[in-house]
Parts: sequence; C-alpha cells; structure tokens
Amino acid sequence: MIIWCASYPKSGNTWIRAIITSLINSKSGEFKFDMLRKVSLFPKRFQFKSFTNEFSDLKKISQFWISAQEKINSDGKVKILKTHNGNYNFLGKDFTNKKNTIGVIYIVRDPRNIISSIANHYQLNLEESVNFLLDEKRFLFNKNDPDDFSEENIITLLGSWKTHYNSWKIASNSLIIRYEDLISNTRLEIEKLSEFISKFIKFEVNDQKIQTILNMTSFKKLKQMEEIEGFEEAPNDKTKFFNLGPKNDWKNNVNKKLIERIESNFSDEMKELKYI
Repeated sequence: MIIWCASYPKSGNTWIRAIITSLINSKSGEFKFDMLRKVSLFPKRFQFKSFTNEFSDLKKISQFWISAQEKINSDGKVKILKTHNGNYNFLGKDFTNKKNTIGVIYIVRDPRNIISSIANHYQLNLEESVNFLLDEKRFLFNKNDPDDFSEENIITLLGSWKTHYNSWKIASNSLIIRYEDLISNTRLEIEKLSEFISKFIKFEVNDQKIQTILNMTSFKKLKQMEEIEGFEEAPNDKTKFFNLGPKNDWKNNVNKKLIERIESNFSDEMKELKYI
C-alpha cells in the first residue's frame, strides 16, 4: 500500500521527504541526500515499461496509473511515494484508489511564494510563472529535449495550483501540512508527521532524534549540503534547487498586478488555508 507524499512543485516536498527518511531510515535522525531515494517518485518510466513506452502520451499513461500501482504494491509492503500528479480522474481513469492508497501527506504552500520558486526552477519570468500556476491543463514533461530519456521524464498531470490542492484535500486518511507552518514551528510538524506515519510503519523516535532531524534537515543545512555535494534533483548545473526557501517573500519579489491575479483566481482556497 502507498502513502503519497504529494504536492504542487516547489511547495516543500523535498524538505518533507528529508524529514520522513530521517524518521524512518535513520536511528539517530542523521540525514544524507541519498536517503531521499527511499521516497521514490511516481510516475517514473520503469514503473510503466511493461504497459507502454509512450511516456509523453497522457491518455496512454493515465490508462495504467492503477496497473502500475498494483504492480508496485504486489509485494504487500507499505511504501511512501512522492508525486506531483494531481489526484484526478482523467478520461475515466483515476490516478489512484483505496485499494492502492493507505494514506496521503499533502504539502501546500502560499501560491504567491511559489511564483518566484517556479520561475527559478523552470527558468521562467514571473508572468510566465503565474501563468504556470493558473494553467488548468498544465503538465510536466520535457518535450524540448528529444534526448531526455531520464526516468523522471514521463508526463505528469499537474493542473493549476487550485485544482491540484482541491484534488488531494478530499483524500481519506490524509495529513495536510502547510509549508508556512513547517517554517514557523518545524518541531510540531515533525511530530505530526511522526504520529501519522507511525500508524503504518514502525520506527523509533525520541526528543534527541527529533532535534537531530531539526538540525540536519533545516533549509540552511540542506542549502549548504547542495553547495558542497551538489544535488541530483536540481534542474540543471546552473540553477540551485535550494534557492531562497524561508527568505522567499512575495511582497519583495512579485509585482502587485501578478499578485492580484493569483488572489482573485485562488481566493476561496487561500481563505480556506488562511493565506488571505
């Protein structure tokens, strides 16, 4: 059975994965980048190779979302998978179901602060980044590089920030974590994660381990690790994955007209999440 670690891009998914792997896969709470592989991405190409090789075709891939998950779950073990895919029904095909999903951790972030992060990660200007967030038909796939045969280059149905959040918030047995709460009270959010995951996976936790996780997975520490070691999930050699983090403040980075577009389009969801 799968526990999804789901989010819109640049919302703190990697930070949460670092915390999760430190909780589950380290006795002391120590963290290293290679531990992130313990929370693998879905979809990946190898998960679909026995069903189709048309990795850019959403119609084809969506037909096998469930089949791929059934194959992953055939060992009967609980695993945690990262995804940016929305929890959608596409042309009659559900992204997942209760047979394959045991729980959901959804990380959400103020979309006004995602603007500059999306711009940095995907090399867009701020207006293009806002368009990205508003695009109901947005998907992830590197169609500009015909030689990109990487495992991660498989079409992923994203949608807008709003529809993505709404698709996952209705999932049963879920934990929603706001990125902003993770910044303001990291220990409390780690404790929430620990309590939620311990319902499905056994691991040891104590105050000292949580303190080590706090130290080892802070944004400052992760940024330092990327500077020294590099980070394989960075989009390219020139762009840093860990960019501004908690210092990212839309009031200083994004003009008023773009902010108004976000607030008017996402008003209900932002009020629900207490962003406005």
